Amino acid sequence: MTSTNRHRACCCMIALMLSLTLTGCAATMVHNQAEVPPRHTISEFKDQRFAEVADPWEGFNRNMYRFNFYFDKYLFLPVVNGYEFVTPTFLQERISSFYNNIGEVRNLTNSMFQLKGKESATTLGRFVTNSTLGLGGLFDPATTFGLERRQQDFGKTLGYWGSDSGPYLVLPIFGPSSVRDTGGLVVDTGISYGIYAGIDPFGNTGNSFAIGSGVTALDVVDARHQKSFRYYESGYPFEYYMVRFFYHEKREIEIGKPLPAE
Repeated sequence: MTSTNRHRACCCMIALMLSLTLTGCAATMVHNQAEVPPRHTISEFKDQRFAEVADPWEGFNRNMYRFNFYFDKYLFLPVVNGYEFVTPTFLQERISSFYNNIGEVRNLTNSMFQLKGKESATTLGRFVTNSTLGLGGLFDPATTFGLERRQQDFGKTLGYWGSDSGPYLVLPIFGPSSVRDTGGLVVDTGISYGIYAGIDPFGNTGNSFAIGSGVTALDVVDARHQKSFRYYESGYPFEYYMVRFFYHEKREIEIGKPLPAE
C-alpha cells in the first residue's frame, strides 16, 4: 500500500472513530441539560433584522449547537487547555504562525478563483516571504513589510460570483455555517487534501501515517486555540439567534454584499 493510500485509509478510520466517539458523547451527555440556558423563542421579534436569516432547519441547528457546546466543554476545550498549559506561549505563537502560513495556500487559490490579481500577488508575497525569511512560516515578517493577510475560502468565492448563502446550518464541531459555506468547506478541504497527497511531504520518512496524523491533530487543536468564542458564555438569552445573525452578516460583508436598508 502506497503512503497516499495509507493516508486515505487513515483518514477514513479516524473519521469513523470520531463519529462513534461523538455519538457516544452525545448519548451520554443528553441527560445533563442543567448547564445549558433554557430555550427562548423569538416569535415576538419577527420584525427585527436578527430574525431575517433563513433557518428552516432550526430544530436540527439548535440540537447541533447544543451538541457543540458539550463537545467543546467536555472534550475539545480540555485538550486545548492542556495544550496551552504544557506549551510555552512563544512556541504556541510559532505553531499558529506555521499553520496560518500553510493556510495562505487556500487564501491564494480563492483569490485567484475570484480573479483578484492584486490580492493574489499580496498573498503569494506573504507566503514566499514567511516561508523563507520567516523560517518556514514560524514567523510573520510579511505583515511587517505591509503584506496583510487576506482571508479567503471557497464559500466567499461562491458568494463573490453571486451564489446566495442559502439556509443557515450549524455543523458538528465546525459550528455556524450555511449551505453555501458548507459546500465551500468541502471544496477547500478537497483542494488541500489533493495538494497534500500530491506533495506527500512525509512519504520518504517510512512513518508518514503517524507524522501526518500528528500534524493534522495539532492543526485542529491550534485552530480551536486561536478562536476565543465559547458557547453559552454571552449570558444573552437569545444567543443562538444573535450568533446566527452575526455570522450571516459577517459573511455577507466579507464577500462585499451591501446590507439591507433599515
